[in-house]
Amino acid sequence: MWLLLAFLSAVLLGFYDAFKKESLRDNAVLPVLFLNTVFSSLIFVPFILLSFLKPDVLHGTVFDMPVAGWDEHKYILLKSFIVLTSWIFGYFGMKHLPLTIVGPINATRPVMVLVGALLFFGERLNLYQWIGVLLAVLSFFMLSRSGRKEGIDFQHNKWILFIVLAAVTGAISGLYDKYLMTRLNPMLVQSWYNVYQVVIMCPILLLLWMPRRHTSTPFRWEWTIVGISIFLSAADFAYFYALSYEDSMVSIVSMVRRGSVVVSFLFGALFFHEKNLKSKAVDLVLVLIGMFFLYLGSR
Repeated sequence: MWLLLAFLSAVLLGFYDAFKKESLRDNAVLPVLFLNTVFSSLIFVPFILLSFLKPDVLHGTVFDMPVAGWDEHKYILLKSFIVLTSWIFGYFGMKHLPLTIVGPINATRPVMVLVGALLFFGERLNLYQWIGVLLAVLSFFMLSRSGRKEGIDFQHNKWILFIVLAAVTGAISGLYDKYLMTRLNPMLVQSWYNVYQVVIMCPILLLLWMPRRHTSTPFRWEWTIVGISIFLSAADFAYFYALSYEDSMVSIVSMVRRGSVVVSFLFGALFFHEKNLKSKAVDLVLVLIGMFFLYLGSR
């Protein structure tokens, strides 16, 4: 069941990336990110209120969450800082790079999670799973070749660095999620980390964007911003519940979620008319083959 939830999360993440790319085109990054945190929080605020006022309504459902104190919330607050750091890097990188470049780079994130899972959680991969991981690593190096055809130097382009930093902090978040899911209720974590992100984003918006808003890229409203929050919230909901299963492996869940590159690649090709698709398609096929081997190794 946890593997099916991971695949569902992957599909939803692909739509999330596409809506995010559309929202960021010629738009101010920080306000888009802020609104994403606001709309995501609004989705979960009713459940937070019900947990305080009428806890019996949610009891026994997947939306049930306990009322927690500071001992639990301090861990959720830390997650909010980690995720927001990854998002800030990722949003700026996404704005300035083709979706067909960003997606495959993000697809290598589970390799970092794998190393952490081996070190901290004692997870062990079988032969099929190792083949899947090695194919993902190979796809990254092939992608750098595709990027050069578009004038994107992986070694000297700061937006590539931003996406890589987003992937690194995202991998840290993935490992931390496995730790949290062994101790905290999934709904509790997802609901409150969104709320904390709004609080954190307020001073960032006021101090970094507001003073420069007239001299930088202006903000414009796009309805796709709402889509970012909807698809992200649904993807994370499936993801957290996948990790809550005792036999789930964070290295595999993280790798499967990066299968979202398939959906985002199709959006990049069909709607954003990005270039060098044949070369990038080879990289994508490697990712897909890697996903297949992970599936075989997890049956």
